[in-house]
Amino acid sequence: MKKLILVTLFLTAIACQKKDQTEKPAVVTDEHTYSKPELAVVKHLDLDIKVDFDTQTISGKASWLIDNISKGNEIIFDENTLNITKVTLGDDEKETKFELGKDVEFHGKPLRITIEPNTTKVNIYYSTTKDAVALQWLTPEQTADKKKPFLFSQGESVWSRTWIPCQDSPGIRFTYNAKVTVPKDLLAVMSAVNPQKKNDTGIYTFKQDKAIPSYLMAIAVGDIEFQSIDDRTGVYAEPSMLKKSAWEFAELGKMVVAAEKLYGPYRWGRYDVLVLPPSFPYGGMENPNLTFLTPGVIAGDRSLTSLLAHELGHSWSGNLVTNATWDDIWLNEGFTTYVEHRIGEAIFGKKEFEMQNVITRKELVDNVAEYGDTSPDTRLKVSLTGRNPDDGISMIPYVKGYAFLRVIENAVGREKFDVFIKNYFDAHAFKSITTEDFIKYYNENLIKGDKALANKIKAEDWIYKPGIPSNITPVTSVDFDAIDKIQKNWRATGVKGLSQKITTTSEKQYFIDHLPTDITPKEMEAIDAEFNFTKGGNFIIKRQWFVQAIIHQYKTANPAIEQFLVSISRTGSVMMLYKEMAKTPEGKIWAKQVFDKAKSGYHATTIQAVEGILK
Repeated sequence: MKKLILVTLFLTAIACQKKDQTEKPAVVTDEHTYSKPELAVVKHLDLDIKVDFDTQTISGKASWLIDNISKGNEIIFDENTLNITKVTLGDDEKETKFELGKDVEFHGKPLRITIEPNTTKVNIYYSTTKDAVALQWLTPEQTADKKKPFLFSQGESVWSRTWIPCQDSPGIRFTYNAKVTVPKDLLAVMSAVNPQKKNDTGIYTFKQDKAIPSYLMAIAVGDIEFQSIDDRTGVYAEPSMLKKSAWEFAELGKMVVAAEKLYGPYRWGRYDVLVLPPSFPYGGMENPNLTFLTPGVIAGDRSLTSLLAHELGHSWSGNLVTNATWDDIWLNEGFTTYVEHRIGEAIFGKKEFEMQNVITRKELVDNVAEYGDTSPDTRLKVSLTGRNPDDGISMIPYVKGYAFLRVIENAVGREKFDVFIKNYFDAHAFKSITTEDFIKYYNENLIKGDKALANKIKAEDWIYKPGIPSNITPVTSVDFDAIDKIQKNWRATGVKGLSQKITTTSEKQYFIDHLPTDITPKEMEAIDAEFNFTKGGNFIIKRQWFVQAIIHQYKTANPAIEQFLVSISRTGSVMMLYKEMAKTPEGKIWAKQVFDKAKSGYHATTIQAVEGILK
């Protein structure tokens, strides 16, 4: 997660238009933090906070141990919508001056604190406000059990500064301890070593002794219980969801072992998962020690646990080795998608691996087509200057990054590539790095001056140019070839019996995604009667089917679509449906009506994304 603990690094400039190796080193800067860590940087956080559901605020003290590198008189933190009440220095709490700068959209304000050349500790007293994007406060009615309130945080990308004053860059890492006071009938958990049951005091302590970036700071508070899976894995969930969740993730321990065989030891101690209420805006969030998961993965048949493989993969690519800026997010998500597929192959077999490759390739082609193949946002190394860094969290870094790594694997052989990735994780463990750092390591440890190999892989085309390079590795699936034959014939032979031939989640998704473009509502009705896609099926199947239902005016599914959109807040998934709805005047009116019903249960980032579609 980075070479030093600096965000401003002097690195060799590598750009697709500029290949003059005599150029002077460029300055690589994280545009999304006010902090200047080359002058003064945080090293450790002691957090003492109280969670108040009545006021929907967190209040307390963030005590930062710092390294005043420049021996100057100022350290700068990021804050956004916080109420800063007092700042003191050292253990004796000598009060000092602080100043808030100009507010900038997405970035918040710089918090400038006066320090002394020998200052090693800064104490910031603060409280959150109701505008904290990172915090989602749920009423009892918005939870699974509908009995007690719930709180969870979501810090990626730059939202941790809305609940903790911090140097909010993925290139700055720190350890932390925390003391958290919550209502006595609730349990608190964090991205750290966690308690496994409630106590009588409502006071919980946490320790994270591995240096992490601020976006991986996480907290959840609610009526949460724990069930172990094996000696180092387990599940947290609301009581009504606990047994279902533990059954769904019964192979979690096997996944950790499979990942270790590929990429070396799991270095975080325990690996647990927390199943959140439906308003969680992502499929999963890879918070260290405790992955946060959408309840949408609880399918009842273990068919969606590939998402869990992705979040587990982040324990190596993302949490262990981290993108230094959000322009480099492909280093997190492309590598993790590769690791996810390899874990999936080890657990579920080669046929499933091949099917997932085809599905991922379609996602790449569709996403590049949506952006346009000349769009700079289809590059792996993007530029998010002046933009919301969440804009970088598209599917491009996931699926194009994965395709690029498959090209390297194909060029050098899997055995050699496995050794390279394992060594790459070891060499950069607990560091944050840029794309240019990766290229340097790749050239020194894999290419080693072999121009023919470099030309075969075309790394700079993949990383710095838009679109899909011509040397992309072909993907095939025998199982999907069989479904292609079914697609050609079912109109003539009828759909009866197809559900006996198309059975797995991947097969159903492929069948749905490749329905004829001229399919009629009557044909949709016949398929629905055979497969029960509208009322049955897991989260992924419903989502893909509802996209087709909207496109092809299969209005029988409309009530189920509305219910789906009201019951979840998974940003990428709801956006897929709202985008299709908004393509017609009638659909846009319907979309706005559904959104008005649904948005009270949506996360702030989901609301922001949908409002952008419906403007």
